[in-house]
Amino acid sequence: MARIVTIRTVAERAGCSIATVSRVINRSAPTSSEVEARVRTAVAELGFRPSEIGRALKTLRMRTLGVVIPSLTNPVFAASVAGMEGEARRRGHTLLLTATDYEPGREAELVETLVAQNVAGLLLTVADADHNPTLDLLDAEGIAYVLIHNEPAADARAAVCVDNAAATHALTGAMIAAGHRRIAYLAGRFSTSDRSRRRHEGYRAAMEAAGLAPEAPVELDYLGDAPSHAAALAGLFAGAGRPTAALCSNDLLALSVAGALRELGLAVPRDVSLAGFDGIALGRAMNPSLATVDTPTRRMGERAVEMLFAMLEEGEGPRVERLPFTLRPGGTLAAAPKRAVPRNPPSPPTPNPRG
Repeated sequence: MARIVTIRTVAERAGCSIATVSRVINRSAPTSSEVEARVRTAVAELGFRPSEIGRALKTLRMRTLGVVIPSLTNPVFAASVAGMEGEARRRGHTLLLTATDYEPGREAELVETLVAQNVAGLLLTVADADHNPTLDLLDAEGIAYVLIHNEPAADARAAVCVDNAAATHALTGAMIAAGHRRIAYLAGRFSTSDRSRRRHEGYRAAMEAAGLAPEAPVELDYLGDAPSHAAALAGLFAGAGRPTAALCSNDLLALSVAGALRELGLAVPRDVSLAGFDGIALGRAMNPSLATVDTPTRRMGERAVEMLFAMLEEGEGPRVERLPFTLRPGGTLAAAPKRAVPRNPPSPPTPNPRG
């Protein structure tokens, strides 16, 4: 059977990216003469024939925006994509949607594939906005993109987000005000979510400001279920000195943790108060309702598209735009139980030898 020659085959032979091959074939952007020669040699040697259908659709594809998100099942990203889609449609564009399933290694592959489709620009949520070879490449190639939910440390990369640390600082403060002194921080893997890391920074700062010892973060798989999370949390929530509250780095994780605590024989909020982050509608539907940080996820998607077009059409430079957040009180956050044993109980007073 004859080998099927694809644009990826040509890229491998020429020693370059799929996006570069696409630019050479479609003459959509300049490349060096040396790279162009390698690509055209590979095309000739392999007998590669670009799809005529693909050529016919080139103009249409130029009116598309590429989207990379971590998950297709998380309502947070679904709401943001809905905002992107509405704003893109208003501007006569459509979306090409992909997801990494929280696997950072897939980011480069998906971005390369989208760029090869001649998208007008990219809307991305990545694992780490500050240390990311894929974003470095996009910067070097001058390909327009806007991050959503990510919060870069500097304005060199365009992004729409909320102040993750400030929001979690406020939520932790609400737990402390309710009398909680030992508050667990349960997070998605830091390696897959810089949002989770920034939220932990806010938690830690709030605990330290109150003179309390922050807990070491417990990293859990976002895609895990209640039984696996129960197994991971069994040691932490055993015994009388267990945490009286748990702050989760997103709402879906908090919902799973609620089930995990039930499996461990603990009631929310009677034994353990619980809070999440994002403000998904499902949190309102649970009983008791989930305490959380409410973020404008749909507006974030709309604003990301607006910023992208400002870069494409008006030449605006990148900047980080933080949208407002609000605390959503919920029934899962209650006063600390009276029977709770302090993590570091004070020493008994020293008897006065003078009586």
